[in-house]
Amino acid sequence: MKKIIVAFDGKHFSEGAMQMAEWLNEKQTVLLTGVFLSPVDYREIIGYSGMGIGTPVMMPPIETDDTLVNLNIRKFEERCQKHGLEYRVHKDTDLFALQELITETRFADLLIVSSELFYENIDKNQPNDYLKKTLHESECPVMLVPESFLPPFSLTLAYDGKASSVFAIKQFAYLFPEITDLETLIVTLEENDKEMPKLEFIEELAARHFPSLTIQNLSGENKNTFGSWISEKRGSLLITGAYGRGELSSLFKKSFVTDVIRQHKVPIFIAHH
Repeated sequence: MKKIIVAFDGKHFSEGAMQMAEWLNEKQTVLLTGVFLSPVDYREIIGYSGMGIGTPVMMPPIETDDTLVNLNIRKFEERCQKHGLEYRVHKDTDLFALQELITETRFADLLIVSSELFYENIDKNQPNDYLKKTLHESECPVMLVPESFLPPFSLTLAYDGKASSVFAIKQFAYLFPEITDLETLIVTLEENDKEMPKLEFIEELAARHFPSLTIQNLSGENKNTFGSWISEKRGSLLITGAYGRGELSSLFKKSFVTDVIRQHKVPIFIAHH
């Protein structure tokens, strides 16, 4: 049994994140921990630092926060009971919401958050600074889920020859062997039309875990439009790596992942060292 966290902030109850958790539980029983956060991380708002937020945000009264969070908790409990999910409730509504969430990830196998709603009251342009910080500092893999959730019927493994992409593929296979029999496509992403390194090695590894495996190369212009390409594959789940934890910010400067998140079409499994 795995322990999975699904995070909800303030008034946002993510249907997509909850549906993903329910779908995973159907495949193999999990312990689902609902982590309920305040509408803002007050430390970040007060300090205007850490994530570069430069626009003041009106802070609602603590009582308002508590009412919103309690409504989400009741909804979460009702859903878990309806679907027969074993669950826990953690209410992290002190001043340091994000740090509490990061601490929680140390004791979990997976974190699920909405790729659309996660602190969208702070910034609707995803990945916003709160989501970036969570991805940067999370101590377990993260599943980003759009609100228009479709149960995945295929997997897309992004391989760019780097250790981070192999690490993500292995982490997914180890965590979810019960769904690795889905139709699986390895997409190789070449840079400057260079030959993909160790392609035979990734074939050997991936074929041991993903029995319905094919490989497709995207290079040149196709690589530059990968976000649009994967967004057309509705019903697929993208597995991708990030660079080292200290270098994750570069992922959002030069990677296709930002485009995929912004399109809100497919769920994304991200793991980093």
